[in-house]
Amino acid sequence: MYRATLNPIAELFSDLEKTTILWQLAVLAACLALAWVFNRLLKKHFPEPEGAWKIGLGGVSRIAFPLTALLLVVIGKTLLKGWISVKLLNIAVSLLLALALVRLAVYALRHAFAPSGWLQTSERFIATATWIGLALHLTGFLPDVLDALDDVGFHVGRQHISLLMILSGILSVAVTLLVAMWLGRALENRVMRAEKMDMNLRVVLSKLIRAVLIVIGVLIALPAAGIDITVLSVFGGALGVGLGFGLQKIASNYVSGFIILLDRSIHPGDVLTVDNRFGTVSRLTARYLVLRGNDGTEAIIPNETLIGSTVVNHSYSDRQMRIAIPIQVGYRSDLDQAMNIMRQAAEKHPRVLKDPAPKTFLKSFGDNGIDLELAVWIIDPEEGQLNLRSELNLEIWRRFQAENIEIPFPQRDIRIVGGQAEALQDNVSVLSAKGRPG
Repeated sequence: MYRATLNPIAELFSDLEKTTILWQLAVLAACLALAWVFNRLLKKHFPEPEGAWKIGLGGVSRIAFPLTALLLVVIGKTLLKGWISVKLLNIAVSLLLALALVRLAVYALRHAFAPSGWLQTSERFIATATWIGLALHLTGFLPDVLDALDDVGFHVGRQHISLLMILSGILSVAVTLLVAMWLGRALENRVMRAEKMDMNLRVVLSKLIRAVLIVIGVLIALPAAGIDITVLSVFGGALGVGLGFGLQKIASNYVSGFIILLDRSIHPGDVLTVDNRFGTVSRLTARYLVLRGNDGTEAIIPNETLIGSTVVNHSYSDRQMRIAIPIQVGYRSDLDQAMNIMRQAAEKHPRVLKDPAPKTFLKSFGDNGIDLELAVWIIDPEEGQLNLRSELNLEIWRRFQAENIEIPFPQRDIRIVGGQAEALQDNVSVLSAKGRPG
């Protein structure tokens, strides 16, 4: 049970008429001034680093002031405690500790999760709860509130479960998981910035680090909340049954994701064709792959699809890609000149590689014209093919028009032999006579 024995605010009022309050004010002002100077120097010499890796001095500059002031006030209170009353400094310690906790919680939240509306709500809730708890402590009502929460509860067998125990458990789990996710995010960003390491290995390590830290956080938080972790064996068996039935697709996607990451068959930035979808890999996670098309659409493809179907990786071992452009010319056209025009149009285009050089081929003799093909090589398949084909076809069309080279269209010649020709001519004459006005 919790009983109110001290009321810091009431005790402070009893010291207001004493000269000791002036000494405490002087010490408090000096500590705050020194903390402010230290914080300014810290920001000047250790600026906030670029990127998401903010675990050094630059990253903790936000909480440097309350922590420094708290340390200085504690030192001053210890030195004065033997001679004068330090009730004002006791309240200052509580205030600075609450401020440091709020800023530290907000700092951890912002670096563990992406910006969102619920994140701002969580920050306001943490700040409000902290300051309410501090107000209850300073006014002496906190022990009574704790007793009231402890009285509200129920029994499960011999175990008494109170509202205070539930709230304490939720708080311990939330704090532990928050610290684990913050450390996981920081280490993940650190690993992803290791340019000398293979990208797929970086992704695998970052996912494993975060998963291991979360598991460790849960294992630490549950005993702290009074929950026996041996109970997890029952849930483990239930989870195995669930995986065998309803969650096998999800499990398959995760296993496939780690296989893809470990065998290095697909990397972020690769150009793929999967299920008739062409695009660039913009994100590769343990469960799915995001394929961004040239039109801006993003296809979320489960990793199981990548393992169980044929994937065309246009940049697996070499980013060079061959593009064939078919063109048909008339039989009366100058073939050598037409092929030279096609090759010259390709050589002038900035995306077409000089080595291998563009080439033209005579594929076949078609019904309406001669089938030619222009073969070019590019090294930037993520930029798309349609725009390149359009620009080359347009340039070839203009040159063909200037050189009078014909691009034929489908046509058929009808030959009527013998008496069928005379019968057709008679029918045409009769129809023409009926059509004349009387």
